[in-house]
Amino acid sequence: MNAIATQAEAATEQIRFGFAEFSLGAVLVAATDKGIAAILMGDDRAALRRELAAAFPQSRLEADPAGLQGAIARVVAVLENPGARHDLPLDIRGTAVERAVWQALRDVPAGKTIAYSQIAKALPLPASAQDVGAACAANLLAVAIPCHRVVKADGSISGYRWSVRRKKALLRREAQA
Repeated sequence: MNAIATQAEAATEQIRFGFAEFSLGAVLVAATDKGIAAILMGDDRAALRRELAAAFPQSRLEADPAGLQGAIARVVAVLENPGARHDLPLDIRGTAVERAVWQALRDVPAGKTIAYSQIAKALPLPASAQDVGAACAANLLAVAIPCHRVVKADGSISGYRWSVRRKKALLRREAQA
C-alpha cells in the first residue's frame, strides 16, 4: 500500500533511516510508519544524509539501522535486481503531476524504456516532457519508482538523479534479466 502524507503530518513526523552498501555504491533507506519514504543512492553517506534532511526539512530524522535492517535488506535486493517485482511498502509524496508520472513509470515493464514525451502524452493530466523530467528529478524512491527507465526521444540516455553511470547499470541489469 502507498501512503501520501499531508504537509501537517510531515511537520510532526519522525523518519527513521539507515545505510547499506550495494554493488553501485551506498544507499540510504528512510521510513515512516506508513512505509519507505526515501531510497537514495550515492557514494558518500554524509551527502546522502544531507539529501534526506533537505527532502524532509520539517521532520525529525533518527538513525535506526537496526530497526530498519529488514527493510534495508529488501531495498538492497531490489537495487541489485531492479527488474524484479517488489512489494515494498512506499510512503509516496509529491504533487499531482509527480504522482501521475511516478505511477506511469511503475507501469513501464522492466527491461523497457520510455521517452519523457511519451510519458507526458499518456498522463491523465496536462504535462510536458520537461514536467516528466522534473518529476523524475524529484523522485526520492530510487528504483522503486523506476525513473531510470526514462530516456530521451531518440532513445539515448540522459541525466539521472543518482548518476548516468548508475542509470546505465540498472538498465543493463534489467535487459539481462
